[in-house]
Amino acid sequence: MRFMIAASVCLSAAFMGASAETPTAADNARIVETLEDRFAVLALDCVHREYPNKISHVLQSPEDAKTPRELTPAFYGCYDWHSSVHGHWLLTRILNTAPDSTLLDEIRAKLAKSFTPENFVGELAYYSGEGRASFERPYGIAWYLQLIAELEESDDPQMQVWRETLRPLEDAIVEKTMDWLPKLSYPVRLGTHNQTAFAFGLMLDYARTVENEAFETALVEKVLKFHANDVDCPLSYEPSGEDFLSPCLMQADLMRRVMSQEAFVDWLSAFLPGIPTDGSGDWLEPGIVLDASDGKLVHLDGVNLSRAWALEGIASALPSDDPRIASLMASSVLHRETGIAAVSDEHYSGSHWLASFATYLTTRRGISEAAQ
Repeated sequence: MRFMIAASVCLSAAFMGASAETPTAADNARIVETLEDRFAVLALDCVHREYPNKISHVLQSPEDAKTPRELTPAFYGCYDWHSSVHGHWLLTRILNTAPDSTLLDEIRAKLAKSFTPENFVGELAYYSGEGRASFERPYGIAWYLQLIAELEESDDPQMQVWRETLRPLEDAIVEKTMDWLPKLSYPVRLGTHNQTAFAFGLMLDYARTVENEAFETALVEKVLKFHANDVDCPLSYEPSGEDFLSPCLMQADLMRRVMSQEAFVDWLSAFLPGIPTDGSGDWLEPGIVLDASDGKLVHLDGVNLSRAWALEGIASALPSDDPRIASLMASSVLHRETGIAAVSDEHYSGSHWLASFATYLTTRRGISEAAQ
């Protein structure tokens, strides 16, 4: 199937802001041939779109009243810092997984504009500034480490240059996280940005990719301390009205990363005892979005995508003859179809971030790394 994206670069003149870049004729004539290209178009259209913007910014003085681009010169687009980071991750992921994409040159140009030494001097200065110890912790910084993992895995010379350009901020993030982990007394079980289970999964995959054994050990110890004895997760209470992550499923998807298969089989039985063995998929209903223009309500499109990859990840860690696999995968397919159908450029409230979740799902990020 071919997708013509004619107006995705200009969702609405009201959204663009005075400093937005004007789409070219080539932008408006862009033709994409795969789902991943369709998702890449949405990231290409937002990574350098400064407005609208929601910054999480503590002002220490009047001098801190600056524009997003002045504050964080690489990650100022896509509405907020974390969405910009995983929008850039999406583009690097396409470079690694879709060598025949028609968008490769455009992707490289966008990344080259962002990934400059000067921009990352600014990013590091911002992240290291006074009063920012918890900046984008844990969600945004976990996505940044996932971006590093994507660059680390590539043999492409340009991506290796970018990997070194991004290293100073990576080092600062890991140092701060290592300082934070011993102080974290309890897991955060929300279905939104502060959830620790999802972030720890991304961080673990990063630590193993770059072979940072100290970071991996610290994460594994914290995860087991938090969750090894958890039982009877109330999956029927999910989702909350603004969730984009399932607290129960993300925790299970995390635990399969830190336990042996035998131990995980038993742990999952105690943690989610209601998983069917009849191959049905409707035991877990997808979230319903009644207003996709509402930035909070549209989170539920994300919960469908993240549930789909978590269900698939959980199934991938079980023995091939486990009777729960069929129902896990049937529900994953149901959530996948519902979630992907919702990814569009109609509303910027969803288009600035949902494509990253969809790409994480369709490229099976996190599953192959864990299997290795």
